[in-house]
Amino acid sequence: MHNTLYWLIARRLGLVALTLLIVSMVVFAITAILPGDAAQQALGQFATPEQVAALRTQLGLDQPGIVRYLHWLGGLVTGHLGDSVSNAMPVSELMAGRLPSTLMLAAVTALVSVPVALTLGIVSAMRRGGRLDSVLSFCTLTLVAVPEFLVATLAVLIFAVKLRWLSALSFATEVHTPLAFLRAYALPVVTLCCVIVAQMARMTRAAVIDQLDSPYVEMARLKGASPVRIVLRHALPNAIGPIVNAVALSLSYLLGGVVIVETIFNYPGIASLMVDAVTNRDMALVQACTMLFCAAYLALVLVADVAAILSNPRLRQQ
Repeated sequence: MHNTLYWLIARRLGLVALTLLIVSMVVFAITAILPGDAAQQALGQFATPEQVAALRTQLGLDQPGIVRYLHWLGGLVTGHLGDSVSNAMPVSELMAGRLPSTLMLAAVTALVSVPVALTLGIVSAMRRGGRLDSVLSFCTLTLVAVPEFLVATLAVLIFAVKLRWLSALSFATEVHTPLAFLRAYALPVVTLCCVIVAQMARMTRAAVIDQLDSPYVEMARLKGASPVRIVLRHALPNAIGPIVNAVALSLSYLLGGVVIVETIFNYPGIASLMVDAVTNRDMALVQACTMLFCAAYLALVLVADVAAILSNPRLRQQ
């Protein structure tokens, strides 16, 4: 049993590595065919052709594509991500300065969204078919359909422009008090939580309802167990695997939503750094940020996959 489980996890890890390799090819190819010249962009429009040619040679842009890809891939594996042309410093140092801010935003969002979503999903499952369930289902379905930029825009208009409770910009580096922390993270976290909570709550509701329809729950109900005891002692422990799967898949959505949120609120994270790099045609920085987001997404999907395997004996047998 353990050997089979280890083999399944090892195979998933191999698929993740293969996926990252394919993604690296796609990322490098797309950034290579983007219009414009990175050397010309870095030096400006008044640079002489000799200066542009010298910088292209320094950056290795005059070499064949396959040679540049292999060199970049080798640096990616060893941790040498190259230098940022627009910032004149190593990419790894730039990303190291911004990564804690993005991780903090993701952590705060997860701490807020996971308890709220699990509570809403469980309550909705316990009141299945009732008025509360209908209201929660309608609200979550509506939030899933609303894009992040619309939620962020409405939040800024209401809380920053109209009520003036919060700032429209989020300066995470200026957090020294709990009130400053709240002002810096309130709008970005609320924007990210809207869709994440909706998705997670719907998946949690489905997982709990699936367990509530099981024969052992029906037996506990016939024995006179209360609805709360049935959910907490019988259904919820057996739904842990699907719920963990739902949490991991929902949190992977952070990696897409954080790009929009950091850009709108001028949050100093990895996503806004990547957007600036695309604007400045800083290819080394764009490639490194993109691979970081892809690796984080695949890690969360891997967690969801392993949770599904651990919670379902049939998957382990397959």
